Amino acid sequence: MAGSNQIHLGFIVFTFFLLCLDPTPIRAEGSGAGHKIEFEYKAGTKKGPEHWGDLKKEWKTCKNGKAQSPIDLRDGIATKVNSSLEHFKISYKPTKAIMKNEGHAIAVVWDGDAGSISINGKEYNLRQCHWHSPSEHSINGKRYDVELHMVHRAKNNSDVAVVGFLYKIGQPNPFISKVRKAIASMIDVQKEVHLGVIDPRKMKKAKIGFQDPKKRQIKKASSKFYRYSGSFTTPPCSEGVTWTINKQVHTVSISQVKLLQQAVFDFAEMNARPVQPLNGREVKLHGSSFVNLKN
Repeated sequence: MAGSNQIHLGFIVFTFFLLCLDPTPIRAEGSGAGHKIEFEYKAGTKKGPEHWGDLKKEWKTCKNGKAQSPIDLRDGIATKVNSSLEHFKISYKPTKAIMKNEGHAIAVVWDGDAGSISINGKEYNLRQCHWHSPSEHSINGKRYDVELHMVHRAKNNSDVAVVGFLYKIGQPNPFISKVRKAIASMIDVQKEVHLGVIDPRKMKKAKIGFQDPKKRQIKKASSKFYRYSGSFTTPPCSEGVTWTINKQVHTVSISQVKLLQQAVFDFAEMNARPVQPLNGREVKLHGSSFVNLKN
């Protein structure tokens, strides 16, 4: 019995010694082990972006689609449009929300009526938002550090509209600062966290849209946005998505970018799909007024 205890004690000491030699932290199960990874972002891997369309027959659009997202938004090919209130209106309101680690992205999902947007008179209800790092869309060939997608669905639940905001390194984003603990609690773990009441208007710290028409005031650069028809940027890459990308670039801190990258599973730390061919699609650059304004 004494010999057995000595062997057991020796094994514990030896194991502790090995752990001290390797300072790498033990990853949670969500980092890959026990979680089925259906697609990856790293080019050159078997499940990388260039192979998404071959992984499942339901994902063939990722390979064969002619209106895929993201794209490079170039002012040289964009048609300038003098916008009116009918082109884009936002009517968000606070409601309860939860945060989810979906493996490939950190998402905020509203549980109830969080309001809507109106595009050319058609209404789309806000469902959720999520982050990509680096940005998926680029402007004039430049990719930024983070992109926020606010996802909306029409009442028929089939038509989708996504509003995107781009961020570069600078001052911290106030909303990410507010939910930092929630994000940190789900690093590499597929879980949900109740956030309480979240006002979507505070998600982006951006002034996209238009002033109250009764005030007869016109917004300047912050009212510029790109509009085009594209797809989801993850499998199944379904097309027919109406994209609205704010031209104004906002800021996020380096630590916030790192947190978003650490929280998702290892395969999605850089969760941006490569830019896709335009294939002759029309891109419009909307602005409340282009008089004496530079792109």
